[in-house]
Parts: sequence; C-alpha cells; structure tokens
Amino acid sequence: MAHTVRECLLGLIFLFMWLLIKANIVAPEPPRNLSCIQIGEHGMVTCTWDPGQDTHLKTHYTLQLTGPNNVTCQDQCRCQNCNHLNLGISLTSDLAESKFTVIVTAANGLGNSSSLPFMFTFLDIVRPLPPWDIRIDFLNASGSRCALQWKDEGQVVLNRLRYRPFNSRTWNMVNATNAKGRYGLQNLKPFTEYEFQISSKLHLSKGSWSDWSESLTTRTPEEEPVGTLDIWYMKQNISYNRQQISLFWKNLSPSEARGEILHYQVTLREVTRKITLQNITGHTSWTGIIPRVGAWTASVSAANSKGTSAPTHINIVDLCGTGLLAPYWVSAKSENMDNILVSWQPPRKAASAVQEYIVEWRALEPGSIMRFPPHWLRIPPYNTSALISENISPYVCYEIRVHALSEDQGGCSSVLGDSKHKAPLTGPHIIAIEEKKASVFISWSHIPVREQMGCLLHYRIYWKERDSTAQPQLCEIPYRHSQNSYPISSLQPGVTYVLWMTALSSAGESPQGNEREFCPQGKANWKAFVASSICIAIITVGIFSIRPFRQKVFAFLSALRPQWYSRTIPDPANSTWVKKYPIVEEKTQLPMDSLLIAWPTPEEPEPLIINEVLYQMAPVFRHPYCPKRGQGFKGHSTPKEDTTYIASSPQPIRTLTADTRQLVNLYKVLGSREPNSKLGNLTSNLTVTTGDYLPSQEGYLPSNIGDFPPHEDPPTDSLELEEHQHISLSIFASTSLRPLTFCGERLTLDQLKMGYDSLIMSNEA
Repeated sequence: MAHTVRECLLGLIFLFMWLLIKANIVAPEPPRNLSCIQIGEHGMVTCTWDPGQDTHLKTHYTLQLTGPNNVTCQDQCRCQNCNHLNLGISLTSDLAESKFTVIVTAANGLGNSSSLPFMFTFLDIVRPLPPWDIRIDFLNASGSRCALQWKDEGQVVLNRLRYRPFNSRTWNMVNATNAKGRYGLQNLKPFTEYEFQISSKLHLSKGSWSDWSESLTTRTPEEEPVGTLDIWYMKQNISYNRQQISLFWKNLSPSEARGEILHYQVTLREVTRKITLQNITGHTSWTGIIPRVGAWTASVSAANSKGTSAPTHINIVDLCGTGLLAPYWVSAKSENMDNILVSWQPPRKAASAVQEYIVEWRALEPGSIMRFPPHWLRIPPYNTSALISENISPYVCYEIRVHALSEDQGGCSSVLGDSKHKAPLTGPHIIAIEEKKASVFISWSHIPVREQMGCLLHYRIYWKERDSTAQPQLCEIPYRHSQNSYPISSLQPGVTYVLWMTALSSAGESPQGNEREFCPQGKANWKAFVASSICIAIITVGIFSIRPFRQKVFAFLSALRPQWYSRTIPDPANSTWVKKYPIVEEKTQLPMDSLLIAWPTPEEPEPLIINEVLYQMAPVFRHPYCPKRGQGFKGHSTPKEDTTYIASSPQPIRTLTADTRQLVNLYKVLGSREPNSKLGNLTSNLTVTTGDYLPSQEGYLPSNIGDFPPHEDPPTDSLELEEHQHISLSIFASTSLRPLTFCGERLTLDQLKMGYDSLIMSNEA
C-alpha cells in the first residue's frame, strides 16, 4: 500500500514539472546592458536595462545605487517587464570625479537574479541640454560667410555644428571647442537655402553629446552671377535685305546665378561696320530683325541685384549653309519612354574642321518658335552620339537636327524621332479635290498632333470606282509636315471615284479618313472645245473673204444700227431757227437781205421765165468728191463709181439769165413754204432731185449741182441698185433720207443762204 502511494506522488511531481516546461514558466534571468543617464546638469538619474526572457510570472525589479560617503539609493519596479527606473536624485558637478555603482535585481516565485554592477562618474552619465536660441549673421551682406550664435549650459566645452543645402541629404560637419555660443562659417553658396543644427558636450573625451538643436533654415544673400549662358539661335530670311534672328539660352544653375536673375542683356554687333544693337528682356529668348549683309555676332549676359555675368558670344552664321559640314547617317532610336538616342557620322570631307556638334530637337506641333522653342545639347567633336532626355514625352514626334559647326560655317542634317509610338488614331481629312491639266490634285488637312501618337512615316491615298467591289488602288507618299497636297494621274475621265486617306507609323496604319467622290472631266472636253473653236474661226474667216457676202453683211449690220449712232449732218429744216424765221422776218431784216437789197442794179431786170419740167430720176453711185481748198468745183470730173440722182431724159438744163440779177434768198423761200406747195414764180429749168438735197423732205438745193453732166445715160442696173439702196431694217424711226457726205469745213446754215447769182456762177462754171 505504501509503495503504491509513493508511486502516485512521483507521478504527480513529474506531471507538474512537465506542465511547467510546457508553460515556459522559469526563474528570471540576470538583467543585461545596465546603463544610467542624467539629462542636463539638473536632471534626474535614470537607469535602463534588458530584462531578458519573459518568466510568465510576476517579477519584481529592484535598483540600488551606492556612492562615496556611503551614499545609498534604492527603488523598486513592480510592473511586468519593467526595464527602467528613475532614482529621483541629481548628481552635481562638485561630484565630477566621484564614482557611483548601480545594480538591478529581478525576483519571482521561482527565484531571483542580479545584473552585473555598473560604475560611472558625473561626467560619464550627464548629457547636456541641446543648444537653443540659434541666430545667424551674414558678414557685410556676404553670401558665402556667416556667424552662428546660440546659448548653452555653463559646463559645455565642446560643440559640433552641421549644415546642408535644404534640398541635399548630406551634412557638412564642424567641431568647435570653447566656442562660447558663437562660431563663423565660410564657403557657403550665395542665394542658397541652408539648414543649421548644433550639439554640445561637457568634456572633450568623456560623456555624451546632447541631442541636436532645432533646425534653423535661412537663405544666404545674393552675389554677382558667375559662369556663362548656353546660347543657341535660329535665323530666317524675311526679305531680300532683312533677316529675323531668334536667340535662345538656358537658365543659369542656382550656383551660377547666385541670386534672382532680374533681366538679360542682349547685344548684336556687326563686326565690319561697328553697328551695335542692344536690348533687355526678362525671358530666355529674344527675336529681332537685322540686315542680311555683314558679319554679325550675338552676346547675352544675366544680371541680378549684385551685378552681371560675363557675356557669352556666338557668331551668327548660316547653320545649314555648308553641305560639306553636314553629318550623314543621322538616326534616332527610342531607348525608353523618356529618352531618344541620336547617332550620326562625321562629315566625310570636313571632319577636321568641326569644332563642336549641336543636337537640337523641337516638338512637331503647330505654333510659333517662341511658343515651342528648341532644346539643344553641345557635343564635343570626338563624339558621334547623344542621349536626349530633356523635355521628352512619349507619343510625341520630334524634329531632331545635328549641326556641325566650324569657326564661321555650319552644316546640318535632320531626322524625326519619338520615345514611344503606336498606330495613329485617325486618318487625314480630305478637304478638296481639283483637276489641273492632266492630274487630279488631292488636298488634305493633317492629323492633329495628339492623335498622331508618334512620328508618321507615310500617307496612303486610296481610290476605287463608285459601287465597285474590287480592291482599291493606292498611292503611298512619304510624310512631310509641310506637304498637304499630291497629284494623281491614273484616274479615267468620266468615271466617278471614291477616295480616302490613311496614315502610317512604324507601329501600324491608322483608320481611314473621310471619303470623297470625284469624277474627272479629262482632256477630251478641252480638246473638243478647242477644235470646235478653231473650226468656227476658219469658217467665219472663209465666209467673210467673199466680197459680195461681206458687203451684204455690212449693209445688214448698217441697217440694224440705230439712227443716232450714224455720224450724219443734222437736218437744218428741223432746226428751231428755221421754223421761227418767218415770224422774225417780219420784225427784223436779216443782214444778208439788207446786203442784197443794197446792191446797185445797172438796168431793169428781165422777166424770169421758169418752165417746170418733170424728170424721172435714176440713182447713180458715186463717191464724194473733195476738192482742194480754194479750187471750188472747177475742172471737176465725176468718177464712174460716184452715185447721184440724175434725170432720165437727157435734155439740157436751162439756167437763169445773168441780166435778171434778181436776188432771192432761196433758203428763206424753201424754208418758209409748205411741204406740198409750189414754188410759185420761182420756176426754172433747174433739175434738182430729192437725193441731192440735205436730209429732209423739203427739197433743198443739191449739194452737187455743179457736178451734173449735160448728158448722161442712166446705168442699166439702176433699179436694182435703187432697190438695194433703200433696204431698211432698223428698229429706230427714220425721218431723213440718205445723208450727204461733206469734206473740209462743216456745212452751216449761213452757207445755205444763196441767191440766183450763185446758181448762175455755178452753171457758168
């Protein structure tokens, strides 16, 4: 029985030990890494340690301090996992050389353990407070020198200072012994924002550094700029004697600007004629107009509140004017989304003359140069490649130029490049189709830049007959940014076509643009028009070369011509003066009448015998005869071609006898009688026809009375000619007969006032 009880107790003991092992319930370990510190000269002593493994039981920690003169201090921590205790005492500087010892003991239900003793002095554990009230002064407003001031505890003998530009991660460190709260710094960067911090220590070799003070951030003053600007330019001829110069430059780095740049001084100088042009701008570009003649140089300098930088000079030359300096095999290859690798080969024949290469790139976007300025890199002459990454965006096409510059000449080559691309989103838009000569010109608007998605390589023009199911024909055009039209000569006249366009990049082809229908007219209609015009002209010339037909046409056109268009002599009988003359005559006597009456008559006039003879008139064609001035009608012979009206009976014409000397104003008589009245006693054998009078129905004196031959037979074709002569198709009313043709001076009314004497003289002649 006793043996059985003993076995049960042993089983219980083993079970309990197994449970303890499973639960990790152990006795406390000795605390490790015991240390003590006092913050400031008047702070409290605080000790810390590492409690070790968790005992899973309630553990008590006791801290005990012993010192000179049997000084003892003890404190206990009852919280779980306690790792520090404040003794509540402060060591003073008069105990600077005294040594102190501390021990920490841990205890629980399973046992206890103590740490190793930690020995220290006042200087070993006291950490001064961080400096405060930090100030900075810049000596003589210098941007590179300053003096820092701060406040410290009295026992501090060593300080350390650290400072850095605000955007930098690296500190500059400086130690200062016995600084007494003041220290000077040099070699600062002007117009740069700095961050300053200070730490303190009570002994050169013992003790610990204080925490860093709060940061002081300030900007150093400005100083005169240093360095030179990086300048580039573009020029364009705007007339035969003027050119536009656009200058561009890059901003100075902050370390070179050393202040806020207020403006830039731009100077253009013509070397031979000593012409200087100056301008001030606040931008990083400038455009001006200068003459095309002469050798020009440009210089740009930057100015801040302290001064001006040294000017940068550049010669204005024709950047692409020398083909021998042009690099060749220029290529642009995409490296990633942010850069493009540009490579080239040096000029074949002038490689030794190259002083530097300029790689220039500019986005192919619509707008002025000032809105989208170029970017550039300067490459040494021994390099033949450049990686451009500044201002590079994906899916944007750039025009890249490589310039090879010598002292006074330049050559260039260009290529298009992008950092990333894909197929264009849309196709070109056809805006017009015109037929010119033998070709059809297609005009289009370019794809918007945001839809090109990189550099375009080709345009394609598709066309097919309307309602046709056949494959369309196409024409591929190399892409040029300045080209927006192209001729096609393979379209058949009279056929309606449907046309559209697409764009291609190295990533694929765009969707098709808008469709346009067009039907070319071709050359056939033009040739037919020219041929018909020539035939009509030949027929017209042939018809008008026949004289009878030409005469009839002219007569027909003359008949259609209005009365007022003919240059005929006005009819005096229709004048207002003639109609009013009988009334005026009763009141006044004309000067001519008085002149005629006053003439003396030597003898009584004989009776005037007038025999009225009727003749049948026949027209004879004659041309007007124009005697020379002063000859009158003497010796005049009528040509055969002349035409007048003569009596059909060849009887002699009686004339008035000269003895009568009777003066009668025929014009007055004829003008005053009625149209159907007879001449009364003024009868004679004078034969006068209506055709020889002035244009009227009144029967004036004939204009060719002296030209009548005594005997002349009428022409056999007089009736035919008379019938032709009186053709009238005019749409205007005519009240006059065929006009007379006069030569020399114009016939007036005074010349028609004549008496019988003139008739007698004419007959005698």
